[in-house]
Amino acid sequence: MADKYENPDANRDPLTGTPGAHPVGVGTGALGGAAAGAGIGSVVGGPIGGLVGGAVGAVAGGLAGKEAAEAANPTVEDAFWRENFKTRPYVLVVDTYEVYQPAYRFGWESWVNYPDRTFDEMEPELERIWETTPYAADLAWEKARQASRDAWIRLDRGTPVDIDGNQF
Repeated sequence: MADKYENPDANRDPLTGTPGAHPVGVGTGALGGAAAGAGIGSVVGGPIGGLVGGAVGAVAGGLAGKEAAEAANPTVEDAFWRENFKTRPYVLVVDTYEVYQPAYRFGWESWVNYPDRTFDEMEPELERIWETTPYAADLAWEKARQASRDAWIRLDRGTPVDIDGNQF
């Protein structure tokens, strides 16, 4: 346990030190699963069915949320984009990774929240959310959109490919 904080890249659980913790993904999945399970359980089994359905749904949703979050390991994604961002056609020669980093992160984190949707379906909502972030002042949506889309599509396809389908 003494080394549980020595390697922050392992995305360790803050309580146990176990690598691969994804509390946001688990929490989001658990909430959605609990709501769905409670709704279905209430219809089928009344109030007790709602409680049981909520509990079962929370566990199933938490596991699904963890799985989606693991597909988007922030350490891996950040390292990938740091190494490959210069190959993207929207990146200017003078741009540093730090210019696009918030947009890449926004793309992979957004995909985790909506893994069953396409970027194009979500774009109006994503733009609205982006415009409320502090990053929008330095990186307009038109530029952030391209980096966010790249990060989203990389995860959506499950392989390291660019938006044209070419492997990196």
